Amino acid sequence: MKGIFSIFRKDEKAFTGLESAIVLTAFVVVAAVFSYVVLGAGFTTSDTAKKTIDEGVRQTTSSIELAGDVIAKGTSGSTVNTIIVTLQLTAGQSPVDIGADSDAGMMVVSYSDSETYVPQTTWSQTFIGNNDGDDVLEQHEKVEITITVPDDAMLKNTTAGNVVN
Repeated sequence: MKGIFSIFRKDEKAFTGLESAIVLTAFVVVAAVFSYVVLGAGFTTSDTAKKTIDEGVRQTTSSIELAGDVIAKGTSGSTVNTIIVTLQLTAGQSPVDIGADSDAGMMVVSYSDSETYVPQTTWSQTFIGNNDGDDVLEQHEKVEITITVPDDAMLKNTTAGNVVN
């Protein structure tokens, strides 16, 4: 009876189907765990980047906006001495510390024309309408800023008729 069964000898080198299925399953499990870790790290990095971008956009958006006209006041010589602007918070922004005047608070007002640049001008504020008594511009409040035109500015040294084209 040695004939046909002699082909199927017991060989220790053989790899059975069950063993290959176990090894394949182990590879699939390891790959799944590895991909889960990599995807989790990717999602965490993506969320962190999104939060950083959102925070940057929030900080760079303008907190205050012009509410009304810009008014220039002058003397009888037609030179402009003061500029008056009314400001309010933009929608959804945090309160801004305006300060009592140019010496207090965090707000800086600059002046520039074609010949002059003054990085910090003198100004004062007056709240209009609803105000809770502090120097912080909050939602539904408006503040009128009176800016003193610098001495070497074109508005101060020429007539208003010559400035406006």
